Amino acid sequence: MREAQHSGVCLVSGSASGIGAATALEYAAHGWQVGVMNFGDATRNAAESLAAQIEAGGAAALLLECDVRNDSACRAAASAMRERFGRLDVLVNSAGTTRFIPHADLEALDGDEFRRIYDVNLIGLYQMTRACAGLLRESGRGAVVNLSSLAGLVGKGSSAAYAASKGAVNALTLSMARALAPQIRVNAIAPGMVDEGLPAHVLGAEDYAKVLQMNVETSALKRFAAPAEIAAMAWFLGACAPSMTGSVVLMDNGLHLL
Repeated sequence: MREAQHSGVCLVSGSASGIGAATALEYAAHGWQVGVMNFGDATRNAAESLAAQIEAGGAAALLLECDVRNDSACRAAASAMRERFGRLDVLVNSAGTTRFIPHADLEALDGDEFRRIYDVNLIGLYQMTRACAGLLRESGRGAVVNLSSLAGLVGKGSSAAYAASKGAVNALTLSMARALAPQIRVNAIAPGMVDEGLPAHVLGAEDYAKVLQMNVETSALKRFAAPAEIAAMAWFLGACAPSMTGSVVLMDNGLHLL
C-alpha cells in the first residue's frame, strides 16, 4: 500500500469493473476505506473479488448491492456507509450504461431506450449524490466526482441518448457545484476511449477491437486510455484539489482536436 494521504472514506458506484474498479483500488492504495457498489448477478463475483483485493492490501472495504435507479437503494447505501465507517469524504459516481446505436438511425432509438440511459447515467447519479449529501457535508472536505464522457461535449459516442445523458451530467455537475458549495466540491471527468470501459461490456470482441483501433487512429496522441489513468484523476479531484469545483476535466488523448 502507498503511504496514506488525507486518509478518509470513499464510495464508488459502478465499481465492479473498469474505471469504477480502478478508482476503488486507487483510493484504497492511498489508505482510504472504500465502499464498493455492485448491481446484479453478472458482476457480483467481480465486485466480491475487488473488495477482497482491497482488504488484502490493508484497507477496509464494504460491498454494497445498489441499483442507482432506485432512490431507496441509494439512501440505503449511504446509511450503510454511515453505519460502517461513520463518515463519507468522497463519492465517485461511476455507474453507467449504454448501447451502440448509430446516431443517424433515429428509428432505432426510441423513448424507452432514452429513458433507460437517463435513469442510470443521469437520474441515478443525481440520486446517489442527494443520498450522500448529508454525510459529505459533515466531512468538512466532501467531494463528488462524476464520470462523464467526451460524448457529452461533442455529441458523438455510442448513441445519441448516451451523448445527451453525459451532456446532462456536465450541466448537473455545474448545478450541483453551485448548490452544494461551500461544504462539497463537485467535479466531473470526461474521458474519451478507455479500455475495459462500457464498450467492452456491450460489444463483441471483434467490434470492440475495431472501436479501439478507430480511436487510436483518430486521436492526436494515437492511443486510448487505461482505467488507472482516469482513476488517478478521480483521486486528484476527490482528495487533492481543494480549489476545484464545477470543472469538467477532459481526458481524451486529443480526440476533440481532430
